[in-house]
Amino acid sequence: MEFTSEQRLNDGVLEREFTLGEIPGILWRPASVSARAPVILIGHPGGLPTMYPRLAARAQHCAAEGFAAATIELPGGGNRPRLVAVEEARTELRRALQAGEPVGDEVVDRLVLPLVDQAVPEWRAALDALLSLPEIGGPVGYSGGIIAIGVRLAVVEPRIVAALLFAGSFVPRAMFEEARKVTIPLQVLLQWDDEGNDRQQALELFDAFGSTEKTLHANMGGHTGVPQFEGDDANRFFVRHLR
Repeated sequence: MEFTSEQRLNDGVLEREFTLGEIPGILWRPASVSARAPVILIGHPGGLPTMYPRLAARAQHCAAEGFAAATIELPGGGNRPRLVAVEEARTELRRALQAGEPVGDEVVDRLVLPLVDQAVPEWRAALDALLSLPEIGGPVGYSGGIIAIGVRLAVVEPRIVAALLFAGSFVPRAMFEEARKVTIPLQVLLQWDDEGNDRQQALELFDAFGSTEKTLHANMGGHTGVPQFEGDDANRFFVRHLR
């Protein structure tokens, strides 16, 4: 991990951009906290430059409770090399949604599984590097992003003790078996009228999770209409499990 820039945001949060090999990322930390801070990994659908305002706002909300937050670019996102097969599958998915046609399982597999297979080892490598820093400690949470990536991380990464998942992306049917192996506390956000998501599949996935503590927050509205108060609920969830 090599830090490439540093700035202090208006609320006193220290923001540091880094690279992990060829992967860009950002670390946010509350400057006022002297002890090693728990860290929340912030997922997103790809494209750090475009997503930055929303990611920084989420990170600052985490910092208000004394948490560090970090994110890395998704495979094929931002300035990273394109994943041609994934791009082709994404085009087919958008075409089906615009035409009001069902999205086939084969298209979802081609779109999501390559991202999961590549992104999860990258997130684990980033976590190794983050926890080696003197200002970052455990426990670790995961928040948002492509839900299939969160499912895989919750299964294979024992350092993640709680996850807030966004039910806003398609999930390969094969990953429902993985969901049954998830046992950490979960909070799942579902936008009821999300035009780019399969609501029934999201409900089935929630039912499949093996966690004994799992909560579903369903709100009216489209993909980007998550109510502001969900940020406060997210903080309360992580305060319960990261302290």
